[in-house]
Amino acid sequence: MNNNFHRSSLQLALGTGSFGFCFAVFGSLSAMMPILSRELHLSTQEKSLAVALPVLLGSLGRIPLGILTDRFGGRIIFIMTMVFSIIPAFLMGGITDYTHLLLYGFFIGIGLASFSVGVGFVNGWYPPERQGFALGVYGAGNIGQSVAAFSAPFIARAYGVRWGFWTFGIGLSAWLVLFMVAARNAPNRGPVKPMRELFIPLKDSRSWLLSLYYFLTFGGFVAMAIYLPIFLCDIFRLTPEQAGMRTAGFVVLATFLRPVGGTLADKVGGKRILIYVFSFTTLMAMILALPSMIAFTVGALGMAAAIGLGNGAVFKLVPEYFPGSVGSVTGVVGAAGGLGGFFPPLLLGVIKQQTGSFTFGFIVLAVFALVCLLFLLRSGRTGTSVQVTV
Repeated sequence: MNNNFHRSSLQLALGTGSFGFCFAVFGSLSAMMPILSRELHLSTQEKSLAVALPVLLGSLGRIPLGILTDRFGGRIIFIMTMVFSIIPAFLMGGITDYTHLLLYGFFIGIGLASFSVGVGFVNGWYPPERQGFALGVYGAGNIGQSVAAFSAPFIARAYGVRWGFWTFGIGLSAWLVLFMVAARNAPNRGPVKPMRELFIPLKDSRSWLLSLYYFLTFGGFVAMAIYLPIFLCDIFRLTPEQAGMRTAGFVVLATFLRPVGGTLADKVGGKRILIYVFSFTTLMAMILALPSMIAFTVGALGMAAAIGLGNGAVFKLVPEYFPGSVGSVTGVVGAAGGLGGFFPPLLLGVIKQQTGSFTFGFIVLAVFALVCLLFLLRSGRTGTSVQVTV
């Protein structure tokens, strides 16, 4: 029993660390964007596209990576994902024009796609009654973005822009070696499934409802984390270093509360947690729309707390609803969450260009959170399954 505990804890730590380093590589781009936009003389819409494009690959890439994890196991897929995250991290250090920023930035999104690999990798090591906790801890690998948001601007100022990216590429390379030595797939993974069986859960309406909820919770996390430096520099005229520290605080709070959300969901159910999350997110989005630094700070931190809890609660429900296809469903739900981080920056760029303010974007966020709450309340009791044709 004790030996099994240590083995599962080790694999959880390895999975969490891998996601954390991949997420730091991904997060380095948004952390460096205020500096890059100044050097490359980018417009608001150009900055919005540059930070949103990696999220597109990071979102859609979760689907095939989740399916491959269910089929071949998380260890080999995680190794490949880390290798393909390291390459653009080093290429980003040499960009001199906007075209290469978009190209290399797109591929750096593979770090965001790593999420679905780790969920499938970690899940098999824990019994159902502990999966909310385990996946909440794993999701705390989001802290990698906080590390990048805080440190990348300072590293760039001290040693040059390229080291704002290379530092995280080197860190991920070192972690990759450790992972290759110590990581193992869960012994109870079962036989390899035919590919057609991996798609069956996608005909269940619950997978699409979870996707909607994660579009808000994780999408809101990603969108705020990558756009906060731009908000703080453009609206409140903070320096990149000041904006980075505040963004790091947002990410740390959301990350810390993710395992709390998973643990609470183990005790009282994920649906009950999400009711409070969506209600509070609606309120916080409205507060963000107020033209005050104090109100913006309260709204941002309140939203970080809510969506952090929500992220943990959503991924308690995934293995509960789909115990045999965690990777596949995680890929779809995770892709929806990633797309929730892709579209808002583009929308905010257009809104800012057309109105001169970001206010209407926060109102849209409040309305969407309210829509998620209404769907949740109408979805029936937890565990109800409705088959749909897709």
